[in-house]
Amino acid sequence: MTDLVYLLALVVTGLLVGVLSGLLGVGGGFIMVPIQFNLFSSLGIPEDLALRLSFGTSLAVILPTVVSGALGHHRKGAVVWRAGVLLGISSLVGVVSGAFIATHVPAAPLEIFFGLVVLAAGARTFFSPPEGEAGGAPQVSTRACLLWGLPIGLVSGLTGIGGGVLLVPILVVVMHFGMRHAVATSMVVMLFTATGGIASYMLNGLGTPGLPPTAIGYVDLLQAALLAAASIPAAQVGAFMAYRLPRQFLKYAFVALTIFIGLRMIGLFSLIGIPI
Repeated sequence: MTDLVYLLALVVTGLLVGVLSGLLGVGGGFIMVPIQFNLFSSLGIPEDLALRLSFGTSLAVILPTVVSGALGHHRKGAVVWRAGVLLGISSLVGVVSGAFIATHVPAAPLEIFFGLVVLAAGARTFFSPPEGEAGGAPQVSTRACLLWGLPIGLVSGLTGIGGGVLLVPILVVVMHFGMRHAVATSMVVMLFTATGGIASYMLNGLGTPGLPPTAIGYVDLLQAALLAAASIPAAQVGAFMAYRLPRQFLKYAFVALTIFIGLRMIGLFSLIGIPI
């Protein structure tokens, strides 16, 4: 892979991640991780190390991206701050634990787990009742936020995603948020999960042999900077689009993305001979 192709792959990925982040309330890790994994592998980095670098670096891109998207949604008055902060504080414990586990187990089961988590999130969103789509911001239960934050953080740390791909369905189906409030609030929670995950992946990866020279632990600063440079402005575009598109479109676009990424990560396309 030439340097130009490598650079273009990162920029295009960053743009896509930014738009989807602002539009659907996801960090974009479920898109970045597979692409980064392929890019790191193309540099000759072993599979286990490439996957951990992908997880850590993905979170480093998610943090500034969701800051940008959250500001865009805040200007529209869609963020339910109390729910976002409570879920975020709870998720910190889970994300630190998940990142520690992810840095000490083989890559193959993590790839399959990642794919299954994303598929489950997509299925749950697809089968959510219409009332969840049209509803407004509900009364926020402190207990529910603290309980749901832990598993969201754990999965986020295990898979290098911000957690929005799981959190949006939970907010819509379980906590009865409207889709736009769920999208906006999930971005606040991802500020916490991304911050805790970055610190964990950096610390757990310090001193690991074979890391790229631009990496601190399992976070590659060069890749993160290139991706974030494209994703940050694109997140504003996505947040703007979220208020111009029908709620049903947001739902089905979210479901379609999760199905594609989930099937790819569990290896279905490779199994049936589709080179994706």
